[in-house]
Amino acid sequence: MDKLDSLRIGDLEIKIPIIQGGMGVKVSTASLAGAVANCGGAGVIASVGLGYGSDINESNYVLASKTGLQNEIRKAKKLTDGVVGVNVMVALTNYEDLVRTSVEEKADFIISGAGLPLRLPEYIKGSSIKLIPIVSSGKAAALIIKAWKKRYNISPDAFVVEGPLAGGHLGFNSEELKLGKVPVLENLVTDVLGITKDFEKDFNINIPVIAAGGIFTGKDIAKFLKLGVKGVQIGTRFVATVECSVASKFKELYISSKDEDVVIIDSPVGMPGRAIKTDLIDRVMKGEKVPVRCNYRCLITCDPLRVPYCIAKALFNAAAGDLDNAVVFCGSNVSKIQKIVTVKELIDTLVNETIEASN
Repeated sequence: MDKLDSLRIGDLEIKIPIIQGGMGVKVSTASLAGAVANCGGAGVIASVGLGYGSDINESNYVLASKTGLQNEIRKAKKLTDGVVGVNVMVALTNYEDLVRTSVEEKADFIISGAGLPLRLPEYIKGSSIKLIPIVSSGKAAALIIKAWKKRYNISPDAFVVEGPLAGGHLGFNSEELKLGKVPVLENLVTDVLGITKDFEKDFNINIPVIAAGGIFTGKDIAKFLKLGVKGVQIGTRFVATVECSVASKFKELYISSKDEDVVIIDSPVGMPGRAIKTDLIDRVMKGEKVPVRCNYRCLITCDPLRVPYCIAKALFNAAAGDLDNAVVFCGSNVSKIQKIVTVKELIDTLVNETIEASN
């Protein structure tokens, strides 16, 4: 093997089969997505929290979010003519608005998780945008396929299968994550591949599967390609790149972190998450409650009167470099990151490692 096969999602071709993960709040923005797309991968803009820091946000969160997403997609399109998509979480209260904005701004695809995107096709009618649900089981994949076929007579264009080693909010039980009693990504991928193959035969369609969560090296990529996936999604490694727009303190924390610094937290919105220990996390774990001032409930599962802190504000603080008051999400392999590199250097390394491991 002297080159990697493209990742084809319908009529969309991603020359390097690597999708950069959509990391919010303000981690995966246009500068990172555009750089990845320019290298032949697929760049992803995380739609959540893009209104933070703007004057509009204080008075109209929905408008600020929409404007922020519009601006990021437009910036990305000026940076690249490559493939750029948007990650939109089902758990967002303005989910429909952000999906419709992604369609209006002609993003190439929407990746959607943090819940099952059962109604996603309703909001993209008349568009050729590709729809890619995130799942953590074959059962979830089958449920989405059946629901979309019955209600809309369409199928997902691809699936991202996210395992328990991913960063950020996770689709697994908190206690099982902390005890390590969760399925490995290889088994989840095999499970979903079995589901998609059955439906591909029944409906004469093609549903590529993309592996995500804990993929760090080209050797990892080669392993999953051999299992039958058509591409991988990587988030954590792209934070430690020149083009990622987060504050330098955020990147430095990634580089200095050790395995013992990574913890599973119980997010205020009812989902467990993987993060690096910060002063805020230590305080919350000791029972401290940080006052929440909320003009708009951005997540369906959030109760501003009961939560110990605002997860959106804590993530915004991370991107801005206020680490004492931040939640810094990361993947399980963050301690392996040694230095900041350019996106091109990272992708070239991953591609070369994958080819070497595949031969």
